[in-house]
Amino acid sequence: MQHLHEATTYIRPLLQGFEPEFGIILGTGLGALVKDLTIHHTIPYASIPNFPVSTVESHSGNLLAAELGGRKVLVMQGRFHYYEGYTMEQVVLPVRVMKLLGIRKLFVSNAAGGLHPDMEYSDLMLIEDHINLQPTNPLIGRNLDELGPRFPDMLEPYDATLLRQAQEAARSLGFADKVRRGVYVSVPGPMLETPAEYRYLRTIGADAVGMSTVPEVIAAVHMGLPVLAISVITDLCAPDKLKRVAIADILRTAAAAEPRLTALLRAVIEQQ
Repeated sequence: MQHLHEATTYIRPLLQGFEPEFGIILGTGLGALVKDLTIHHTIPYASIPNFPVSTVESHSGNLLAAELGGRKVLVMQGRFHYYEGYTMEQVVLPVRVMKLLGIRKLFVSNAAGGLHPDMEYSDLMLIEDHINLQPTNPLIGRNLDELGPRFPDMLEPYDATLLRQAQEAARSLGFADKVRRGVYVSVPGPMLETPAEYRYLRTIGADAVGMSTVPEVIAAVHMGLPVLAISVITDLCAPDKLKRVAIADILRTAAAAEPRLTALLRAVIEQQ
């Protein structure tokens, strides 16, 4: 709690009265959403006490106080991953800080591999449930009673109303055929999976696989924050579609999907 309060105490005066309503986490290759923001304040992660620093390509490393769709948002321009060597407490610290700064809902994006055989490049998957295969989670250890209960219920980690609004927005925006709902599995990384591992993940019920999101969602649920999370399918992992993937390919595919992701997030946020 001391680390959280130190970060919050540093950030709050810099916002100069800006009162955020929602938090947004931008995943790998999805930073172009900032072009649609009206930015009021930019705070580098490196300047915030106790904040990790992004080490992954395409993660710029700024906390933005901005407006999207006429609503006030805090935007993480880059996130943190367990595979970078951070603890789970460090990975989710920004989410907890955003909650202490006043956000009421959390919107999360990520780049993911498509396990469902019907998925294609640049599809969007609304996450309706997840499977946590990370080696630990941010609630291990002494509970922070100031943030939430010892045993948070995970029956509905992704908010049903936000999911419905996102599907309706996709239909009204004319790209419902590029949006599906599914189960996301979070793995440690940073290596991509073997063919046998992809088959295993599909067998246990996953539709997409990535290396993030679930820790932040667990922390959000613990704090009572409704969550909408969206995966951009940047590579295909079904057996008959599997091929070698480079980070440059992932970034190009994410960039192609980014306009739809931005439009969808804007439409949902405008409804709140």
